[in-house]
Amino acid sequence: MLLFATLASTAQAGGLLTNTNQNISFNRNFAREGTIGIDGVYSNPAGVAFMPKGFHLSLNVQNVYQTRDITSGITVPSLQGTPFYQPFKLNGGDENGEKFFRGKASVPVLPSFQAALVYDKWTFQAGFALAGGGGKSTFNNGLPSFERQIALVPALLYKQGLTTQTPSYGVNSNIKGQQYDYGFQLGISYKINDHFAVYGGARFNYIYNHYEGNITNITANIGGDNVNLHDYFDTQAQTYERMAFYYHMRSSEMQDEASKAKFDAASQQAQEGANRMNQTKELFADKHLDCVQHGWGITAIIGADYKTGRWNFGARYEFPTKFNIENDTKVDNTGLYADGVNTHNDLPAILAFGAQYEILKNLRAMVSYHYYFDKDARMDHDKQKALSSNSQEYLAGMEWDVTKHLTVSAGGQRTKYGLGNGDYLSDMSFVTSSYSVGFGAKLKIAKNMSLNVAYFWTDYEHFHKSYDQTITAAGHSVDVHNTDVFTRSNKVLGVGLDIDL
Repeated sequence: MLLFATLASTAQAGGLLTNTNQNISFNRNFAREGTIGIDGVYSNPAGVAFMPKGFHLSLNVQNVYQTRDITSGITVPSLQGTPFYQPFKLNGGDENGEKFFRGKASVPVLPSFQAALVYDKWTFQAGFALAGGGGKSTFNNGLPSFERQIALVPALLYKQGLTTQTPSYGVNSNIKGQQYDYGFQLGISYKINDHFAVYGGARFNYIYNHYEGNITNITANIGGDNVNLHDYFDTQAQTYERMAFYYHMRSSEMQDEASKAKFDAASQQAQEGANRMNQTKELFADKHLDCVQHGWGITAIIGADYKTGRWNFGARYEFPTKFNIENDTKVDNTGLYADGVNTHNDLPAILAFGAQYEILKNLRAMVSYHYYFDKDARMDHDKQKALSSNSQEYLAGMEWDVTKHLTVSAGGQRTKYGLGNGDYLSDMSFVTSSYSVGFGAKLKIAKNMSLNVAYFWTDYEHFHKSYDQTITAAGHSVDVHNTDVFTRSNKVLGVGLDIDL
């Protein structure tokens, strides 16, 4: 268990906050709700009751590679016709004023296990896997939502006469985000007769999120030189302070009231300038974030399975899981993650059912359907209300026993999110609808031992989001128009060992 808790990360293959790839059998054939096997501890727990009597154990390891890609643009309508109309062009943007941001995640070891002890009527089950979350991702060049504010700085400097013939800006930014839901499941199934079985159980979920990042060395071209803006305005503040001190001293030397009043006014004006420069420099100070979030909740689960002739039907329902996660913030110069604040992060209820049909003794076809009640799951700032509909998944696959020692299978999955106009999505957290394809094999390597090997990948759609925003930068408010194109990639290679005793 310590090994699992240390190494676990996620491979998204389910609803908005739900992972369904908890066994290698799923990776090679996604439609598992109507099948009977040890992987059913998650997908069809009632059907596990129809497995042979004895102890069954499945150990699984997956290798995951993911990317999260964002292509973003920003335009300032009031500055059309100037170099500041498309600010991203001033720091690496393309000819359309768009800039590309990529987050990467590579997980060498993603473990899980399922176990079942089957008797005549009763079956006792246990499982561990990453039940939900968005995984771990690193954006080495930051995120567009942060850079947009900085991109406006050259225009603001221009309005103050502090610019050059070749305006530009720069920033060093690094953002890392992790979202994990460690799920440990226990349950009991009961075989009512040779055709029908039921299940009841629960999953204990522990949420661990970690956000870490920095924004440093904000620069702009002033007078032909790229300068650190914090240092530049700090120098300006010191100059004004020296002027204020000089005029104050001159005032103390004056004998007539008129001269004294003149130098006092100059001193006050210089001090006000120093105050403005000190306030401005803080806008460009290095910023750091280190916040861990914790929370836990329990998911109640029920299921049923019905066997008749060549058909098998399975279903399960996972009740909604209420979460309040609390910030444990070490550093936050961003103002986004105040220490001790609790936020909602519910897991949605899930209704899943499927069927398997035995075409031949050695050839089977399966279909499944998943429905996620995402709009009823509370999220931070009630962002679930921005969804236009709940998530749905359509799954199908086939399995062929080539010989008594070798089984091959393949399957596909369509995941459809109700993302509406995109208000639900942000560069900090986003998903898009997708198609997944998987294939693999099960090889019997001993009398009571089988090896599962599988590979699947996901083709994500591109979601286009366009919206207006008022950005406050350097004490000024600017109306802008933003565009974002979100997409992802996901590739998973898995190996598992099934043991029957």
